[in-house]
Amino acid sequence: MTNPFSRAVPRPEVLAILAAAVTVVLWASAFVSIRSAGEAYSPGALALGRLLSGTVVIGLIWALRREGLPPRAAWPGIAVAGVLWFGLYMVALNWGEQLVDAGTAALVVNVGPLLMALLGGWLLKEGLPRRLLAGMAVSFAGAAIVGLSMSGGGDASLLGVALCLVAALAYASGVVAQKPALRYASPLQVTTFGCAIGAAVCLPFAGQLLDEAAHAPLPATLNMVYLGVFPTALAFTTWAYALARTTAGKMGATTYAVPAIVVLMSWLALDEVPGWLTLLGGVFCLAGVAVSRSRPRRSRDTATTTAPEADAVSAEQPARPAP
Repeated sequence: MTNPFSRAVPRPEVLAILAAAVTVVLWASAFVSIRSAGEAYSPGALALGRLLSGTVVIGLIWALRREGLPPRAAWPGIAVAGVLWFGLYMVALNWGEQLVDAGTAALVVNVGPLLMALLGGWLLKEGLPRRLLAGMAVSFAGAAIVGLSMSGGGDASLLGVALCLVAALAYASGVVAQKPALRYASPLQVTTFGCAIGAAVCLPFAGQLLDEAAHAPLPATLNMVYLGVFPTALAFTTWAYALARTTAGKMGATTYAVPAIVVLMSWLALDEVPGWLTLLGGVFCLAGVAVSRSRPRRSRDTATTTAPEADAVSAEQPARPAP
């Protein structure tokens, strides 16, 4: 007997959703580690240490799997993503969050997914579905509420705001550049060499890293290594896997679940009880993600289409390129 759910939710789509979920959870966990490591490491040194750790781990996995070098057609996207997302984004974000309060950082950095949807719609011809835009608007409002409610009331410098904006632009541009590369190379190849290029971009901070590592407490260094292994090597790979199977806009909208998960993790791991405003913001974030990734309801005529007819219709649609 045929499973009635197998036709409605294909297995590759389920795997892509699970990969996106792993990414979101690990990126949310990174906030706690960045806060700890950032007390002992400067922004550039922290970014370089994180990228070097990630490159070593994912490089070993790439070597063991013997996937080889990415095809020539994939290198432009890998290079741009490596410079902008792995390199510039991490340095700018680490630096910016030292100069602005959490509320300002949340408002500015969370412009990134909106820019990603706009750039994806324009450059990648993904379009701008109404549900995507509506969901992102709801999630952005939720992220702003979470950030403002958890803000310590710090001062926002113009340099800090500018750095957070640079991080948002680098993030969005890097993802849009990465998407075409995944048509030719595997997620592991794209992540491995993107991470290595990002580490190379951050090599000017090598002197700071060596000096600070000699005096940093062990927990800070371990948190830096954790950032490289899990939120970078693993999470960026699962991100690339999911991105290859959906649009840049939808993946950007999915990251709006991060603030809500950060609130939950802080509650469970750090015993930081969130206020009602913070919880409300988290609900908005998750609701927006649900709306942005939802599908329009089928019309009555479509719903009554027989299975063979449905297969014929789907066969006419162009297949999404996979790595």
